[in-house]
Amino acid sequence: MSDSFNTIRFPSPQGLKPGWFIGFGAFLIILGILAALDAITTTLTSMVILGVLMIIGGVAQVMQSFAHRGLPVPNQWLSGLIGGLYILGGILLIEEPATGSIFLTAILAGCLIFAGLARTFWAGGHRNNRSWLALAISGLVTLLIGIMLYMTLPWSGLWLIGMFIAVELLMAGVATVLFGLSLRNNGA
Repeated sequence: MSDSFNTIRFPSPQGLKPGWFIGFGAFLIILGILAALDAITTTLTSMVILGVLMIIGGVAQVMQSFAHRGLPVPNQWLSGLIGGLYILGGILLIEEPATGSIFLTAILAGCLIFAGLARTFWAGGHRNNRSWLALAISGLVTLLIGIMLYMTLPWSGLWLIGMFIAVELLMAGVATVLFGLSLRNNGA
């Protein structure tokens, strides 16, 4: 296995331009700060964009379902119906982005509650493992976050997705700047 790993050739960083990475990273950091400053607008905007993407996907699904004439008619109509549901969902997200974000946050809260319970019970069943307590604490934290999200609905639904986007932009920006600085320090 180590022989196959040694034969992997990674591209040389010689053609990479550190300044571009640093500049792009700084741009992402600025976007992340702006997104964090107005997380509600970021959330609502992301719901509208998601709605547009769902409509585009739904139209493509409908077109694809009727492009194949050899399929049995029920399969064509079922595929077209799925595309229609995508279009309907996209329209609803565009018309009611706040409701869509609250709904998605409620789903996330439910997933976190379920994951937290499952992880806690699983850890409890493996108490013979030395790290079972860390896993149980992790499960309890996940459970509590899910409960807190659910209990603070609808308000958490308005800012949470925007804050996730802001954190992602900030993390990507910092990582990209650090990568560019590393390239510059290595003489690329």
